[in-house]
Amino acid sequence: MNALAGRHALVTGANRGIGAAIAQALSAGGARVTLMVRDAAAGEAVAAGLPTPHTVVVADVTDRAATQAACAEAAERLGAVDILVNNAGVAGSAPFMKSGPDLFERMIAVHLYGAVHATQAVLPGMLERGRGHVVNVASTAGLQGAPYVTAYTAAKHALVGLTRALALEVAAKGVAVCAVCPGYTDTDLVREAIARIVAKTGKSEADALAAVLAASGQPQLVTVDDVAAAVVALCRAPEGDAAGRVVTLDGAAAR
Repeated sequence: MNALAGRHALVTGANRGIGAAIAQALSAGGARVTLMVRDAAAGEAVAAGLPTPHTVVVADVTDRAATQAACAEAAERLGAVDILVNNAGVAGSAPFMKSGPDLFERMIAVHLYGAVHATQAVLPGMLERGRGHVVNVASTAGLQGAPYVTAYTAAKHALVGLTRALALEVAAKGVAVCAVCPGYTDTDLVREAIARIVAKTGKSEADALAAVLAASGQPQLVTVDDVAAAVVALCRAPEGDAAGRVVTLDGAAAR
């Protein structure tokens, strides 16, 4: 039996990169898909390629009221949300002493509160039905330290902590809360970061990428398809098997 067929999956930040790949993989698996985005046109461009029923809703996940309204709109269009993927994220780097409150607040607002807002919007329905999956897209930065990204790392640690705590709270009620933690992934955000290193240091793009991978201990970049496959695997798994799992993707085998 196809574990995704007929289920409604909502993916935040689904207009590009990892989020778009997750939306495409869930749709390919048979799920109805809602893309929650800030850029409607970009969301519609991704949605146009999905083979199953789909819709696009617009919200900034840092806005609780807008996120709740968008989740309600998604449910009206495609039915109750069975799968929530909290993927929306932003990058931010600076030495710690140059990381002001605005940077920390932005990282926490998007990565932690964004997941809180969307989860609190759909979790009551999941609990009422006694099943559901919530998958948080965190980062290897949420499991270990990294220089020059203290704000981002702190926010991703918070998201992993949220995952583990909430998983314990709702697992017995039939809802699985879990996470995937990719390392540096081949996305436009990482390519932009490499370009900044090239501009600042004069290194070649290949040397800049090699330095980033060496510092992170990754043998290669993770692909967006790697992340999407890990999310789909968690969503296909029975809730009891997926609950509390934190899957690491660091360019080697998932674990």
